[in-house]
Amino acid sequence: MTYVWGLPVTLLGLGLALSQPEPVTMDCKSLGPVERLTFTPATRARWLAPHVRAQGPLDSLYGSVHSFLSLVQCNPFPAELIKALLNESASWEVDEVLRYEAGYVVCAVIAALYLLVVPITGLCFCCCRCRRRCGGRVKTEHKATACERGTLMAFLLLTTLVLLIGVVCAFITNQRVHEATGPSVEAVPETLLSLRGLVSDVPQELQAVAQQFSLPQERILQELDGVGMSIGSAIHTQLGSTVYPVMASVLSLGQALQVSLDHLRVLNTTSGELQARQEQLEPAIVERRLRLLTLLQEPGCQGCERAMSRAHDLELDADFRQVPAVDGTLHRLKDVPESNFSSMVQEENNTFNSLPFLAAMQMADMIRELKKTMALGPKGVRTLADGFPGSEAASRWSQALEDVEQSSRPYLQEVQRYERYRWIVGCVLCSVILLVVICNLLGLNLGIWGLSAREDPSHSEAKGEAGARVLMTGVGFSFLFAAPLILLVFATFLVGGNVQTLVCRSWESGELYKFIDTPGNLPPSMNLSHLLGLKENISLLVAYQLCKEGAALWSVLHLNHSYALEKHLDVEQYTAQVKQELQKLKLDMRGLDLLKPAIHQDLKALQSSGLEKIHYQDFLTQTQKPVVKTDMEKLSQELENLAQAQGHPSLLAEARALRSLYQDRVVPQQVLVARLHRSASALASSAPRLQLETSDILEKATYLKGMLPAWATRILKNESECYLTREMDYILQYMDWVREEVTQHIATCQPLSGALDTGRVILCDVMADPWNAFWFCLAWCTFFLIPSIIFAVKTSKHFRPIRKRLSSTSSEETQLFHIPRVTSLKL
Repeated sequence: MTYVWGLPVTLLGLGLALSQPEPVTMDCKSLGPVERLTFTPATRARWLAPHVRAQGPLDSLYGSVHSFLSLVQCNPFPAELIKALLNESASWEVDEVLRYEAGYVVCAVIAALYLLVVPITGLCFCCCRCRRRCGGRVKTEHKATACERGTLMAFLLLTTLVLLIGVVCAFITNQRVHEATGPSVEAVPETLLSLRGLVSDVPQELQAVAQQFSLPQERILQELDGVGMSIGSAIHTQLGSTVYPVMASVLSLGQALQVSLDHLRVLNTTSGELQARQEQLEPAIVERRLRLLTLLQEPGCQGCERAMSRAHDLELDADFRQVPAVDGTLHRLKDVPESNFSSMVQEENNTFNSLPFLAAMQMADMIRELKKTMALGPKGVRTLADGFPGSEAASRWSQALEDVEQSSRPYLQEVQRYERYRWIVGCVLCSVILLVVICNLLGLNLGIWGLSAREDPSHSEAKGEAGARVLMTGVGFSFLFAAPLILLVFATFLVGGNVQTLVCRSWESGELYKFIDTPGNLPPSMNLSHLLGLKENISLLVAYQLCKEGAALWSVLHLNHSYALEKHLDVEQYTAQVKQELQKLKLDMRGLDLLKPAIHQDLKALQSSGLEKIHYQDFLTQTQKPVVKTDMEKLSQELENLAQAQGHPSLLAEARALRSLYQDRVVPQQVLVARLHRSASALASSAPRLQLETSDILEKATYLKGMLPAWATRILKNESECYLTREMDYILQYMDWVREEVTQHIATCQPLSGALDTGRVILCDVMADPWNAFWFCLAWCTFFLIPSIIFAVKTSKHFRPIRKRLSSTSSEETQLFHIPRVTSLKL
């Protein structure tokens, strides 16, 4: 009976499986999520840290120098004058240069006067000293002499201290310039090398970006190796929801067919056996009935009425001769099932399960051609470096920077050599000033010692005389080296001052960038946009600011106007070629047959057997009747009771014979009836549905045989589109990375801003500031030599012996010194 209840469920599942609509566009989940590709940055780590001058104790001195230079050069940046000079125009005149350099001209006049007056004065003083007409001694001492001498010594000491401070600062700044020259000179080729790398690496970086297309390409080719299996698995999965229920229905139908045949055979054999037994049982029942009636109708049988009534019903009730014959139907199904449904369905399942491998084999050649197309890659990517702005100029710029780097080395060595000469001259002149300071200090010490010794009557005038001579030696050095000092001061002042006011000040304020950015200021040969091959002019100031923030050349040079990046990243043609190759993928499923010929033949035989036309109700009608109308067991029991009560041995023997007949013949008959009832009930319930299912399966199997290839083709197309979308996603990842890499990372121009900042720091902070501080301190000392000379000459007079002193009667102390002094003069 299990099949009777399972058959409707099978039919319902089959109907649902075969009534579903054709496959629609897939959601591509069968291929899994798209892997996120990780690309290696193509840009090289190129970061030029600009030099920074640390804060120091000389910053206040540098600030004073800047303030002084601002007073000397108060004119604005001479844009028109420089424009005329750069463009070799004849419109500029010397008076324009002099007007701009007016402060330096005034300083030059002062230096010229110093150069003339001081040496000439020194020469005249030397002549006077040779004739003993000046720079002698104090001839007469009076009351104000001590005050005058003290004042002169104080001013000389103060002037000497100023000279000492100046010469110390000059020594320090001179050494700073010398120490900074070496690293600054070495920084020049390093900066040029970094700039050369910035220019020359652009084509290589673009080529490296193009070469990274191999990453998505290899990923796509790797997935192409399994695309046949993947598409076959998708088709297998999609069609499995339709094919497996049909296979299950065929298998269930085969089992139902076998069960029905078994029931039909049982029905045929059991009905025949029942008919045969009925023929044997009927005479025995009639005989027992007649004998019982005879015994029960005897006059001596008391209380036999009830038994008499049961004995009248002792006859057969079910007549199996009235059931229809089924041997004709069995004859038509004698060779069914010809096939083993279970093994054949398993074979078809195995064939269907091998669909992925079948697809992989059939698509192998087509996938090989698809790989060739994928291996070519988009044409725009292969030519990514072609036509990039500046690519043609990159080699020229790189070569030019290399030439500048190589040619600059001898000049830089010469700069170091001449710097050493300047440093030596500066050290010598600073040493001269230091010598003057030493002479002043030593002369003051000896002179003061000599003055203190005058209080002793036995003193010697040698100490004071020595102090005066030392002071005059310092004066001689001052006159002698005044001219070299003022020449060195003015030469370094003219160079360093103009560097600071003309270059550094405009560089720091941005005026220099604005001058370069103004069209027409630079000659065409120096136009940066023209040299780079750009279609529009760029602002150097804006470029510098962007480069300082780490921007790439793409945004700095506005390459979007000169280079069609999106044209190189256009993959439509490439996608069309890949899609065309994918459309060639095909899968032949004509070998997949849901019903083998043997199964089909069995189902056809079942369909034409007439199994459903047998009148199973006739069987059920007879099986529902008892074999004998009366209950023979109860009747035999009742007869035994009557025989025992009346002591009737014949009646007892008859009761036992009736019981024996019931046990030997009626009970086996009842068992056969029950078996017949089960088979008839099963067939009555299943035969009509079995025929319906058979017809339905035959119809749907024929339908699916024609539709499965179409559905498979539809799924194949959808899977191909999903695969194309998936592989294009890999390529789009690459394109997005290329877009970001080219526009934001390729050729970061930070080395350019770093080089500019380094150049400004080296030129202005490291070199110009100590250079200008050196001449400022040296000029300070040079001009303070004049009061030093004056105070030294005047002070030296008071250190020499006094020839005549004025006496005073009111001063006893003066009287005491008069006699020794006169004696000394006589001697």
